[in-house]
Amino acid sequence: MSFTSREFYARYIEALNAHRFDRMHEFVHERITLQSESGSRDALVADLEGIVAAVPDFHWEVIELAVHGDRLAARLTNTGTPTKPWLGVAPTGKPIELTEFAIYTIRDGKFLHMSALHDADALQRQLTA
Repeated sequence: MSFTSREFYARYIEALNAHRFDRMHEFVHERITLQSESGSRDALVADLEGIVAAVPDFHWEVIELAVHGDRLAARLTNTGTPTKPWLGVAPTGKPIELTEFAIYTIRDGKFLHMSALHDADALQRQLTA
């Protein structure tokens, strides 16, 4: 499963970076656990759309990917330049860069559990600098 999981994740990241959130049905079950809470694909898509509405060039770069059975763990670097208020902060014209740690469980070929961690303090410092 490792090789196919890696290909699956690469296609997912490709769709994210193309901001093709209409393709999330290919990658995410309709009902999911998101950040340890019951959630939905629609809620995930709304979150992603909110990010790119404020940061139109938002980009995910996979730095490390570990696959173990039906579980994936990734370290990513996220970059972009906010052009609209984001997370309660007006844009400064400066780019941001943050590290994301994400953990996923795949069932029946799609994400069933998704969690991501970011350094919120570092992001706030960049947004307000």
